[in-house]
Amino acid sequence: MKALKTEIENNAQYLGEGIIKADAFINHQLLPGLTTDMGLAFAEKFKNAGVTGITRIVTAEVSGIAPALVVAQAMDVPMVFARKKKPAFMTGGLFSAHARSRTKAEAVTLYISDRFLGPGDKVLIIDDFLATASTLKALVSIVADSGAQLAGVGCVIEKAFEGGREQLASLDIPIISLACIDLVDQGKSFIVS
Repeated sequence: MKALKTEIENNAQYLGEGIIKADAFINHQLLPGLTTDMGLAFAEKFKNAGVTGITRIVTAEVSGIAPALVVAQAMDVPMVFARKKKPAFMTGGLFSAHARSRTKAEAVTLYISDRFLGPGDKVLIIDDFLATASTLKALVSIVADSGAQLAGVGCVIEKAFEGGREQLASLDIPIISLACIDLVDQGKSFIVS
């Protein structure tokens, strides 16, 4: 996606320790046109990869919600996000898994109600970043525990230098990134593909 690559090159910053600040277009401020284009691009790329019959889009709060919602809208299916804190109203059966939050430097537990994910579902996971794959592996675990079928993983930005794709390779499903970043020049500039 040319527009996404341009945003990364013009507005993303490397903060060190693997953290990329993308708050001008993903993690704090959203650009509606770009976000819509990202969701439509995911829907098209998964269709071209032969992924059909999706019944749920799954993501983690907060930054995965916007692109996941647009994918869900394009596919006309519900989107459910894993919560990072269990609210009082979340009663009944739950699926949960632990992940390490890079930006918060702490472990988090992700929760999804069994009301919104189960054995009859065919799922795409959509998230903002593919880095170490900690959050994605937690979501994969939740999908597996629910009995749903995982059909693919999509990430807006992949940080290739972190090795997350390799952590997911054994899943044998399409893993689609809209942009891929390799760091160069001692972490001060990007190569975006």
